[in-house]
Amino acid sequence: MYKISSFFSGAGGLDLGFQQSGFSIVYANEYDKDIWETYEKNHLSTPLDRRSITNVESSEVPDCDGIIGGPPCQSWSEAGAQRGISDHRGQLFYDFIRILKDKQPKFFLAENVSGMLHPKHSDALENIKNTFSEAGYDLFFKLLNAVDYSVGQDRKRVIFIGFRKDLNIKFTFPEPLTKKVYLKDIIKDLDGKETPAQEKQKPNLNLSIPNHEYMIGGFSTMYMSRNRVRTWEQPSFTIQAGGRHAPIHPGVPVMKKIEKDKFIFAEGYDYRRLSVRECARIQGFPDDFTFYYKNVATGYKMIGNAVAVGFAKEISTSILEHLEMAMSYKEAM
Repeated sequence: MYKISSFFSGAGGLDLGFQQSGFSIVYANEYDKDIWETYEKNHLSTPLDRRSITNVESSEVPDCDGIIGGPPCQSWSEAGAQRGISDHRGQLFYDFIRILKDKQPKFFLAENVSGMLHPKHSDALENIKNTFSEAGYDLFFKLLNAVDYSVGQDRKRVIFIGFRKDLNIKFTFPEPLTKKVYLKDIIKDLDGKETPAQEKQKPNLNLSIPNHEYMIGGFSTMYMSRNRVRTWEQPSFTIQAGGRHAPIHPGVPVMKKIEKDKFIFAEGYDYRRLSVRECARIQGFPDDFTFYYKNVATGYKMIGNAVAVGFAKEISTSILEHLEMAMSYKEAM
């Protein structure tokens, strides 16, 4: 079984997808203390290093066949300041490459938001590509949408995959799947069993369905600037890392446009955000995966920052197939 070291692990959506396709996660690294309990209680066999990657020496990372991770994306985000590599969080990409260069595993995968491809980041992107090459890897990268891989949401992400040059692997990304998944397939059975968060977004105790609670409170002018409702017969909007921006539950009419950048809710309906559990389902987390938090907003953040599990599984399965083919060829030589 191929061994994986995971960085910027978050709640472990990427890790879970790799495990489902047959990899073993032997090391995980996550600096955000709000996530530690969730990761450790759901990934019992994987030791979690709680330090910043900047403080991790390559020699402390176990030998492995692959290194995976999603360096923080806020600095590349189209919704954020788009500071990119000039932001200290963008520079964490280079710590990821530092460890990759020292460990020399067979492959790596790095995931990031589509904003990374914005023209203003072209020089930084070219620099990152060159650095991966100088580290000894043939690089393959592509903008993919998780909705094309049986994930019930539109979610565009840039995927970087590299194989050590001596393996001579010519990677091809998996083709989109014909099967589409819609909201009715994912969360319909949860309908009517949800609970609003307590005051100040505090979580409820002893829910019959863990994490099936939703953020309360009003909706900002920005939120009301476009329709936030997808129907049961559609995939979800992107699950974001903030409860305030969670999509609206599909059991209500789509929002009505009344003027430029201004929508309203239909009268006579109760519009609510998707619950933490509904967002987790859309992201592909199984129901026995429990999220631990002291504020419901943290639950949304963990889930929104994760890689969709089914998406990770499809990509990691393709990586595994390419690896096994290459290793079989080397053994036959």
